[in-house]
Amino acid sequence: MSYSALAVIAVVAVLVLDLAVYRTRMVTRPVFWVAYAIIITFQLLMNGVLTGLEVVTYDPDAIWGPRIAYAPVEDLLFGFAMVTLTLASWAAVNRRANTARRRGFDTRTRRSSTR
Repeated sequence: MSYSALAVIAVVAVLVLDLAVYRTRMVTRPVFWVAYAIIITFQLLMNGVLTGLEVVTYDPDAIWGPRIAYAPVEDLLFGFAMVTLTLASWAAVNRRANTARRRGFDTRTRRSSTR
């Protein structure tokens, strides 16, 4: 499977996870897109340095071809998937911990705090 196909699969899988499984709807929030704009700026900077200096190279047959800051556009897809997965997972775990706390459970010991 090509790098391009894996990048698209990663984005689709993370969107399904965010919207249907975790139901955090991270990608529907304006604050996510503001944070992502900051992240993508630094991702493009680092991709530009690493690929521009040929520290990292890509097989031309495994990518679509278009590049941004010397890196293939697929890198942006993978970056989006990684950032979104991390933030959505964090939000889902935090929501679960807050729900348990509201119900009277100590999430550190998994025992009821009403003993």
